Amino acid sequence: MSDTYVECLVKARASGLGKVLKVLLIAMTVFFGLATLIFGLFSFVLAVAAGIGAYFAHLNADLEYEYLYLDKEVTVDKVLARTRRKRVAVYSLDRMEIFAPYRSHHLDSYRNRNVKVKDYSIGEEQQPDLRYAMYYEGGEMALFSPNEAMVKAMKNASPRKVFTE
Repeated sequence: MSDTYVECLVKARASGLGKVLKVLLIAMTVFFGLATLIFGLFSFVLAVAAGIGAYFAHLNADLEYEYLYLDKEVTVDKVLARTRRKRVAVYSLDRMEIFAPYRSHHLDSYRNRNVKVKDYSIGEEQQPDLRYAMYYEGGEMALFSPNEAMVKAMKNASPRKVFTE
């Protein structure tokens, strides 16, 4: 069996709430840091807490997803602020039901299911919409934004389950 390896990195759109929260926490850190000179220890504790919150808000505001396809298996990693990597999910093509463009007519019979939706895509609908939906083992739908090479490799491995139109 030949091993096919395809890698794809997509940047997820940062939410407006995440950006506002990040700026607000940075401002609170500066304010409480300056207030430490007047009020002392309590302001210092608040400044440290706001600084830690700003750090984690920064990590989640700059989010990328990396898809790796290797030998009938898709691995999804979350890259936080280009510094931390976390494995999020592993999908086997043997257990996949269908993989098709998000607005495809092939997914019509799957749309009314009660499934858990996991969004690993760019997070927004573009024109044309390049997101793909994968229904996995009946209880999960995952959204992806793969490149053409990844879709082609998946179609070669499972031609009856992967659709491109």
